[in-house]
Amino acid sequence: MPVRRTAREERAADLRAEKGSREESDDVNDERRTGPRPKRRSRGLSVPAAGEAGLRHIADLAAGDPEGITLVEPFEGGWLVNVEVLEDHRIPSSGDILALYEAELDPEGKLLSYRRLQRYRRGSGPTEEGSQR
Repeated sequence: MPVRRTAREERAADLRAEKGSREESDDVNDERRTGPRPKRRSRGLSVPAAGEAGLRHIADLAAGDPEGITLVEPFEGGWLVNVEVLEDHRIPSSGDILALYEAELDPEGKLLSYRRLQRYRRGSGPTEEGSQR
C-alpha cells in the first residue's frame, strides 16, 4: 500500500523539484554566457593558516624571536612565507638586528625549504637588493 503524503509534504516536494530545475537552468545559462566554469584547485591552506605554519617553522629553526609575518604568497602550488626575526637584542632597541627569513611550504603547510634573505638594523628595514642600508 502506497504511503500517503500530506498537502504540506506534497508542496515541499514540488518546491524542491522546482528549485532544482531552476538551479540546473541557471547553470546552463551561465555556461552559455561565460563558457564552462574553471575548476578551482584547492591550495590546502588559507592565507592566514599558511602564514601561521611558516611562522612556526621559522621560529623552530631560526636563532631569534619572530617579530611578524611580512609576506604570504601562493607559489608553485604551495606557499612562500616571509617572517621578520629579532636576531640580536640591543639597548636601545633601535640597535636591534633583525633578519628576514623565507619559508617555502607545500600545499598542506609542510616545510620544503627556508633561508635567511638578509639582516638589517631595526628602523632601516630590508632593502630590495638584499644589502643593508
